[in-house]
Amino acid sequence: MDFVDYNHVLDFLSQCEKGVCDLYRDIDKIVLYNQNKVLNAFKKARVALTDFAGSSGYGYDDRGKNKLGDIVADIFGAESALVSPNFTCGTHALSCTLFGLLRPGDLMLSISGEPYDTLKEVIGGNDIGSLKDMGIKYAQVDLKDGKFDVSSITSKIKALKPKLIFIQRSRGYQDRDAFSIEQLKDIIDEIHNINKKCIIMVDNCYGEFIETKEPTEVGADIAVGSLIKNMGGGLAPTGGYVAGRAELVDKVARHLTAPTLGSEVGSYKSGYSEFFEGIFMAPHVVGGVLKGVLLMSSALTKLGYKTNPKPDAIPKDIICMIELGTEEKLIAFCKTIQENSPVDSFLSPEPWDMPGYTSKVIMAAGTFIQGASIELSCDGPVKPPYRLYLQGGLTYEHIKIALANALLKL
Repeated sequence: MDFVDYNHVLDFLSQCEKGVCDLYRDIDKIVLYNQNKVLNAFKKARVALTDFAGSSGYGYDDRGKNKLGDIVADIFGAESALVSPNFTCGTHALSCTLFGLLRPGDLMLSISGEPYDTLKEVIGGNDIGSLKDMGIKYAQVDLKDGKFDVSSITSKIKALKPKLIFIQRSRGYQDRDAFSIEQLKDIIDEIHNINKKCIIMVDNCYGEFIETKEPTEVGADIAVGSLIKNMGGGLAPTGGYVAGRAELVDKVARHLTAPTLGSEVGSYKSGYSEFFEGIFMAPHVVGGVLKGVLLMSSALTKLGYKTNPKPDAIPKDIICMIELGTEEKLIAFCKTIQENSPVDSFLSPEPWDMPGYTSKVIMAAGTFIQGASIELSCDGPVKPPYRLYLQGGLTYEHIKIALANALLKL
């Protein structure tokens, strides 16, 4: 389709919205449920204005940090949660969790195929203090047609007796659907039937508030994520969380700080108001993003591009994969998203060797918080079949405006 002008694109997007309006209403129900869930967690924790104050030095008795942990534990139906601005990113939180729970000679088994690029070197890098360097073994079971390969998983667990089973909920750079809570429950139940001692860890990045339950509510022992993704609502300036069984969360805390200190220390002078408000806003923000993903998918599918997810069901994470087919289209689309960002709109992204990735990546990230993927951004490896991954958006309207301009450019 050749668009005449911006208004022509908006008319086209309005038609796309009509095709997914029933799904929009279903998303509204999820948002309402999760907002009530979060509100009740705040009320139960008796959040007060004084909890927003920061701390310095050791950070002993940091009320704000402790109440954030209580709130997230409540939301996740977990025994305990560690919520800390001292987690630098999602990869850091995941890495701390793995090092906190695994010991030399232990085996980590990934049952969702190859982990996201930034975690690969954490697991198998040479001479960088990786799990491999620490004598921790790794094995994986690849997905079968984008689904868990139950028979292979069963065989591997019985043969290898892993200490920890790792599940990446989101698609990462794979052409597959993100996993639903129902899918996670089914495979967790299967694992528990085989070996109840396995620690089941879920990389929950991009998955919070997508549905009305979180992985720890369906049997996962521990779930990990970033506060500059879904959970922070676009307001949390940094940090991550680990939620799950109390004994496991404590081990992670002892790796984050020191074995004798755990979560007893850790200060943040700037204060916690943005963290509290971000978590409170998160269900609403995620709901808008889910609608934006559906709009992207609907529009680009109609224009003949391959997308994942398809516009026939509520997405299971906040990412929309678009297969653009050429390097030129990939770069043009990415540049247009940057041009329609509230921050650094005047900059032009170029492919580069980004730390933690195995090929050149182009990224549009005109965000208020650097790298916040709950804000509208996109990225993709510059290699065939030239897939771009769009995620986030603080408002649905911003997503629609940026998408309209990107389609006009294409």
